[in-house]
Amino acid sequence: MLNTILLQAADGAGGSSMMSLLMIVVLIAIFYFFMIAPQQKKQKKINAFRDSLKKGDKVMTAGGIYGRIREINDTFVLLEIDSNVTIKIDKNSIYQSMQDVEESVKK
Repeated sequence: MLNTILLQAADGAGGSSMMSLLMIVVLIAIFYFFMIAPQQKKQKKINAFRDSLKKGDKVMTAGGIYGRIREINDTFVLLEIDSNVTIKIDKNSIYQSMQDVEESVKK
């Protein structure tokens, strides 16, 4: 598609080729503001949440496992899911805190 637009511009079609180019720029801007920017904002919020985790927080993993954080490392978390039952999970698989889960259930 880009080749077609560039070929039309080279032929000297004039206004119609500039209009096509303008439409492509507008579409790219729409995609950015409605798809890319909100996703980046959401990812920053998730990263800030994961960086704020501390020992003793109640969390839920992406797999639906509920537990309390016993130890935090740079890449993994030891999660106590029952008394004397601890699992080691990737820090990036922590989905949300139990406070967030309770608030979403109340809505």
